[in-house]
Amino acid sequence: MTVDGDMAGFIPQKEIVYNGLLPYSDRLDREATELLAEIKANLSRAVLLRELWPGVAFWSNKLFSFLKLYGRRFSKEDHILFIKLLYELVTLPNLEPHMMQSYAKLLIQLLKKKELLSRDDLQLPWRPLYDLYDRVVYSKNEHLGLIWFPNSVDHILKALIKSCRLYFPVSSTKEMLDEWRPLLCVFDNIMQKAISNMELFLPTIMPPEEHSQSFQLWFNELMNLWMSVQNQPSWEGHLVNLFARLANDDIGYVDWTPYIPTIFTRILRSLNLPVGVSHMVAPRYLTNSYDIGHLVLWITALLGGPGNPAQKELTCLFNSIASFYHPSNHGRWQARLMRLLQRLPACVVRRVHRERHAVPSWITLVPECQRLTDEDLQEFTRSLTGATLQAMFSKTGSTDAAFALQNLALLTPELTIPPVLEKTYAAMETLTEPHTLTATLSCMIGMARSLVSPNSHYPEGRGHVLPLLMGSLPGVDPNDFSKCMITFQFIATFTTLVPLVDCSSAPSQHSDLTEIEKNLCFASAEFEDFILQFLDRCFALIDSSTLEQTRDEMETDTQTQLESLVELGLSSTVSTVLTQCSTEIYKVMALQKVFNFATANIFETCVSGRMVADMCRAAAKCHPAESLRLFVPHCCSIIFHITDSQYHTVTRVDGEQLLKYQGDLERILCVCVRLRCKRAYTLACSLLEHTLRSLSLIYPTEYRSTSGGFDTDLPIRDWGRAGDVADLGVCWHVPDQEEENFVFQLLSRLLHPELQRIKGHVSGDQPMSREELLQSLAIVQHCLLGAGSLLPPLDGPHVSDLVPSMVNLGEIKLHIGVDYALSPSLCLECECDAQLMYIHFYPDHILEHSEDDTKSLFVIIKIISDLMFFRGTHKKDFDSRWKSFTLVKKSMENRLHGKKQHIRALLIDRVLLQHEMRKLVVDGSVYKVVHQELLCDLLLLSTSTYSQVRSRAQHVLTATLGTFSFSYRDLIPRTLQLLSPQHTTGTQQQFKGALYCLLGLHSSLGLAGARDWDCVGEVWPALVRCGLSPSMTLEKQSICGLLDEITDRIHRQHDTIGIYFTVSETCVETATHITQSKNPMPFLEAPSIEELKEGLQRQRIRNVVAARKYEKLVNDLLDCLEDSNLPWKFEHMAADLLSLQLREDHPLPPDAVLYFTQSLIHDSISIRKVAISAVAGILKQLKRPRKKVAVKPSDISGIEDPEGVCVGDREGNRWLQYDSNNLPLSEEQWDSQPYVEKTHWGYYSWPREMMIHAASEKPKDDLTYEEMSEGEKIIFEYFSDPEFIDQLIEFLSLEDRKGKDSFNPRRFCLFKGLFCNYGDMFLPLLWPHLEQLASDPHESSQRCVCEITAGLIRGSKLWSFSKVDRLWQLLCPLIRTALTNITVESYTDWGTCIATACEGRDPRKLHWLFELLMESPLSGEGGSFRDASLLYVLQGGLAQQQWRVSELLHRLLAYLEPKLTQVYKNVRERIGSVLTYIFMIDVALPHTGPTSSPHVAEFVTRVLEQLKPLTSELEIHNHVHEENTQETDECTQAVKLLKTVLKWLMASAGRTFTTPVQQQLQLLPLLFKIAPVEIDESYDEMKQDARMCLSLMSQGLLYPEHIPLVLAALEEMAGSRSWHARFSVLTYLQIMVFYNLFTLLSVPAEVLRIRKLVMQLLLDEQLEVRDMAGTTLSGLLQCQFFPLDPSLQTQLQTLSQTYLPKARGELASTDLVRRHAGVLGFSACILSSPYDVPDWMPQILMDLSDHLNDPQPIEMTVKKTLSEFRRTHHDNWQEHRQCFTDDQLLVLTDLLVSPCYYA
Repeated sequence: MTVDGDMAGFIPQKEIVYNGLLPYSDRLDREATELLAEIKANLSRAVLLRELWPGVAFWSNKLFSFLKLYGRRFSKEDHILFIKLLYELVTLPNLEPHMMQSYAKLLIQLLKKKELLSRDDLQLPWRPLYDLYDRVVYSKNEHLGLIWFPNSVDHILKALIKSCRLYFPVSSTKEMLDEWRPLLCVFDNIMQKAISNMELFLPTIMPPEEHSQSFQLWFNELMNLWMSVQNQPSWEGHLVNLFARLANDDIGYVDWTPYIPTIFTRILRSLNLPVGVSHMVAPRYLTNSYDIGHLVLWITALLGGPGNPAQKELTCLFNSIASFYHPSNHGRWQARLMRLLQRLPACVVRRVHRERHAVPSWITLVPECQRLTDEDLQEFTRSLTGATLQAMFSKTGSTDAAFALQNLALLTPELTIPPVLEKTYAAMETLTEPHTLTATLSCMIGMARSLVSPNSHYPEGRGHVLPLLMGSLPGVDPNDFSKCMITFQFIATFTTLVPLVDCSSAPSQHSDLTEIEKNLCFASAEFEDFILQFLDRCFALIDSSTLEQTRDEMETDTQTQLESLVELGLSSTVSTVLTQCSTEIYKVMALQKVFNFATANIFETCVSGRMVADMCRAAAKCHPAESLRLFVPHCCSIIFHITDSQYHTVTRVDGEQLLKYQGDLERILCVCVRLRCKRAYTLACSLLEHTLRSLSLIYPTEYRSTSGGFDTDLPIRDWGRAGDVADLGVCWHVPDQEEENFVFQLLSRLLHPELQRIKGHVSGDQPMSREELLQSLAIVQHCLLGAGSLLPPLDGPHVSDLVPSMVNLGEIKLHIGVDYALSPSLCLECECDAQLMYIHFYPDHILEHSEDDTKSLFVIIKIISDLMFFRGTHKKDFDSRWKSFTLVKKSMENRLHGKKQHIRALLIDRVLLQHEMRKLVVDGSVYKVVHQELLCDLLLLSTSTYSQVRSRAQHVLTATLGTFSFSYRDLIPRTLQLLSPQHTTGTQQQFKGALYCLLGLHSSLGLAGARDWDCVGEVWPALVRCGLSPSMTLEKQSICGLLDEITDRIHRQHDTIGIYFTVSETCVETATHITQSKNPMPFLEAPSIEELKEGLQRQRIRNVVAARKYEKLVNDLLDCLEDSNLPWKFEHMAADLLSLQLREDHPLPPDAVLYFTQSLIHDSISIRKVAISAVAGILKQLKRPRKKVAVKPSDISGIEDPEGVCVGDREGNRWLQYDSNNLPLSEEQWDSQPYVEKTHWGYYSWPREMMIHAASEKPKDDLTYEEMSEGEKIIFEYFSDPEFIDQLIEFLSLEDRKGKDSFNPRRFCLFKGLFCNYGDMFLPLLWPHLEQLASDPHESSQRCVCEITAGLIRGSKLWSFSKVDRLWQLLCPLIRTALTNITVESYTDWGTCIATACEGRDPRKLHWLFELLMESPLSGEGGSFRDASLLYVLQGGLAQQQWRVSELLHRLLAYLEPKLTQVYKNVRERIGSVLTYIFMIDVALPHTGPTSSPHVAEFVTRVLEQLKPLTSELEIHNHVHEENTQETDECTQAVKLLKTVLKWLMASAGRTFTTPVQQQLQLLPLLFKIAPVEIDESYDEMKQDARMCLSLMSQGLLYPEHIPLVLAALEEMAGSRSWHARFSVLTYLQIMVFYNLFTLLSVPAEVLRIRKLVMQLLLDEQLEVRDMAGTTLSGLLQCQFFPLDPSLQTQLQTLSQTYLPKARGELASTDLVRRHAGVLGFSACILSSPYDVPDWMPQILMDLSDHLNDPQPIEMTVKKTLSEFRRTHHDNWQEHRQCFTDDQLLVLTDLLVSPCYYA
């Protein structure tokens, strides 16, 4: 077909630029257009013919490859059509999960570049996508095993929604809110679903005029919810992510200023840092912390704008956490802190890029006033620098800090680079601290580009390059590998960026140089010196790493891993240095030097020999002409005398240069490859391979940092210059005719004879010895590897009839720069074919005659694999190069200016990778007869005797299955044949090999075989049947393990395989549009009407056939199970596989239902377990649909809901409440009330359409036997059989693992299904068993009762009143009996049972149960344990009902209040927990009315009244232990009450959503009195609890309006008579301030109050309190809560100079206290900056030193402070000492090394 004509006016969306730089780029446009035309034609055709598999699947894969090869090289209309088509495909209603996932992946790729399509071009409806997401992620049937999804499906769907939400229509926000608002009930886990859906779906990128229809609809509502909720519930994280995304997408359109303090307070809290003395963190904070990635987005988006308010908070945030970054501190919080530091600068760089450098697109820009200015950026850098410099030396390594510095250096080089340079120079001078050297060097590597490139901000940076390079040379040190590696990396990085050219003569020629440039020019004279020194160091390194020196005699002669690393580092660095140096330096010095070193010494071949060879190769690669002139003749002359090793790597260079030495090379090769010594001929083969490769491959020949060499006049202007993609000037080596001729000449001289020999050996004319054979094969292999890219790929007839399809499934031919037609190919092709035939006879011959010649077999396997795949590159090498390319790119990229600003060498590398990628795209190749023959050989080798041969062959085999389309359909039957019981001649090795091939099949990429009914239908039964095979034994451990692994793999990777495939009409419509599109025209006609009809017909037939195949598979597995000879292992396997075949869209065949029902009483426990799950699933399949009706809530209550958001208990939802005066006690009441089973409905708002089960429709009481389906009858018959039930119950009440058993949801599902489907038919049979089990106290019997009871209650949801009433008449006594017998083992099971029974049920329908539980939980009859257990069970039921049982909560509270003075600890703890649930509903959330449930405030008032006696006393003792006092004594009762109240406070601290602060404050004084000061385990329970409560309360979140109240309470306590209380005030204050830092700072008046309070306590008469006040002061100073201003300094100064009268008698105590306070204050100042020396510090240290001889306790304080100062400043003392004057240093040295320690 011709393409050129119809492509006029074609504008591609976005191409891959690198394609245009390939040497054959002129052919690519045409190729891409043809391929696109083919894809469009076939993809649309497949959809129109309704052929989802294989047609659509195959061609959508091709589209994926197209994106990989050419980017988005299609027109905008095609782009939109492709997206629409795939969107329709992904959201097809019952698509099989795996297909859905692969379409989703492709759709994500198509939507990736969002700037290409605006919202006007494309709109996607949100509802179909949401339905899909809901169906998959919240699937109702997945837990029953009725549908299986791939593991990664959640992630992929989320990614898909993220890409699509940009294109949701304007109206979607409102629709989404209507959908999810009714779910916002904070007490329910559904809240998590609602908020996470909002986070995923709500669109935030909109043009400003649409904001009123998007985020403004929800912003205030959700923001207020977030502001008022506490204790980080699990959904809060999703809310934060949503806000962060909004902030980032709409910078400047949302006003965040009022929220900034709260935002930063919560960020600080979510870092979970340990604070204060006790280091206690409430357990809840550890699990639900915010996601750092989103936090960073949010912070970045808040920066900037008028006044830049967020930056102040950010500075404060980093000041307060800076000390956590010091390397001596680490804990579980460290990883989060490091991530924060690493990602924040990167995020700011992204934002600056978006504001200043991004290409304008349809997305709204950031308004001018909000953009970040340069001052903002400097401010930002300053706030982070401190923390970053600390983090450089962290214990977890310096990579995070290095990444942060790299980005900061892009923003503000003048602030970031100098401090790091200082540290680097210091580290280079010291030899004792290698860790600091590696850390600083790795940071410098990231900053290299910012340092070197000429920028206006930091021009002096370039002067540092030479000193740094010279300074780093000592790091090339043979004794320290890690240092050596980082130095190599450092030198390589800098030399890549800087051309090593001596331009010291430039200033005399150019007059326009700046001062800095002149200095650079003069300095560049040192490059020469640097190169020489560097080479000397490398030679020394090589000398010291010979085999003799580095190894004992014991080890082998291979390299160690470290050495190979260093060798790699050495060769790459040398080659970089030599590439970058100017021709003069290279010729004159470097080359001569390397040559002399290499020729003057003799090396052993293993370690140092390789390194020298590497250096020679590096030299040769850079300037081939000069170097080969020296090396080749020299080596040739030596080799003709004595064949030596070092030669083979010199020829890895440019082919054209090799031609000059053609004769020499050929002579050497012909001699060397026939040498006898194995080592010699291997090296010779390797030389042969590299020679051939150099001649035949396409590759760039130079990688300098500027194109065209360094002969330009001013190289220093090119420092750090980025390569220009448009003008790279790549010099390619493309093989010309002469080189090709040389290649074929070598092949005919070397390859031909070998093939003749092998032929002779196979036919038996000239047998060879094993060694000779191996040598011949090696030569063949290396010839193939060398000339692989010139040899044409295997071709021949296709294997037909693999898969039926109406669409062409052909392969893509990509041009990779070689025209096979032109080569002298005739002789070659004969050779290739001949060669193939020998290779093909060959394995059979060896396996027959000398099967143990494994080495030859290894080589043969390699040859087969190369014949099939090799086009000049191996996939593995490509992958590792791609990886290292991305790493280097990351470390050197410039994200700020964006768009491919990489250095030239990197860009060239990327172009080469693009070329190699084209060679490797082979998926979807056609399976030809040639391949089939090779596959059979591989299968033969995969099942041979030796395991190593087997595993290598299997490896190649799985690779081929992934490559050739549908080849598995040919291979599977061949493999299964070896497993079948009829195959009697097989060996165990064969059996094992075949199993491994199957295992490989399940792990190969396409996994295709695992999704094809034909294959699954053959493989699964065969796996089970192979248990009857004669070569199968279960004695062999390895075979057992292998079988387990296969079943496990099937289990892990099995997703439901589709049966019913339909293509929707909209899909067909879009496909029709594609067939009509232009540019390029699809190259096939649209299908004719007949074809369309046939397509529909085939679709119907395919679905019917698939259903038959499914049933056949099930029946085959059942047949296997009936065979009595089947070993038990295989029986289990069959049952397992059978259970995977339950589906939601097709009922299980009756025989299988029968099998599973019978297996419920099978002897083997594992089969019983499978059967229980399976029968539960079957019952779900058989469930009859129930009729539902829509109701309007306002009709029932008669009240319209008011406008606006009105949440919580209100008149309109009163009718949902449990009301004991209006319970359904008779049939008509039961039928007349509407029941709402979903607990969350009606709390926040009503759903748009409320569907409930119809009450009016009388349920037909029982299914009659005649109406039942086959499956239903089977289950009915078995469960009506008394013997079956006896047996079943006996098995269910056995214990499985002693002490580990708990309530089993699978069994619960089984019984729920039974009672739901069959009503109470089976109750009469079960009842006697239940009664008997309930009275048996054993754990397993009780568990069995629990499971059945819960199933009964939930299964009876839709029974008629008479049945339900009968049921409860029976159940109530039963539950009573069971609860009287409750034991330690069974109480949790009963709790679970009741909670499960009440979940998602209308409380009015369960009134019997609630009344029963409320009877009298605390009767005290069965002892304290029974009381606690009964409360636990009751709590389980009430908690599920949340806000709908307010009446019961009131009753319970009234019942409990008089009983709060419990003696028993366990009952007290339980009551505490129950109280939490009672008051849980009393929340202070926005728009929430006062609740009808109990209120905390009233309760606290009543409790305080009873605690009166305690408030008057001084010390509170625990009176309970004193026997003689009367029990009724008021105080004693109050103490008991207090203990319970403490338990309640502790339980509610982490659970409630809002904290009632006023109420808690009233209890504070009491707590302060009791809480002990020291941490001591021996205290009694009450004191421990009090301390715990204080700690938890101080961590609470405060709102500005509460702060005065809290401070008032603390001030009052600070005046208390007990010093314990005063001490506790300080510990409380520390934690409170840190956890509410920014909220407090936003109220300056309160900050002053706190300062006054601390200063007041600093003057306390009690020494301990003063000490603590000092610690608190230093903490507050450290997080800069208030500054160390002159007023504070003078205050401390006056205090410390208080005059002490010299009277020898009693010291006036107040004077001493004042003086001590001053000294403590100074000490606090010094300790507040542990890792640096601010300017005020020297003076304060001097002042302190005056007090060294004061009386105690002052002297003690001074000594402690000084030793602490010495400990923290010791690390960086060299830096710190510069802050002091000489006199001060003298005094300090005296103090710090003072004799008084030893006096």
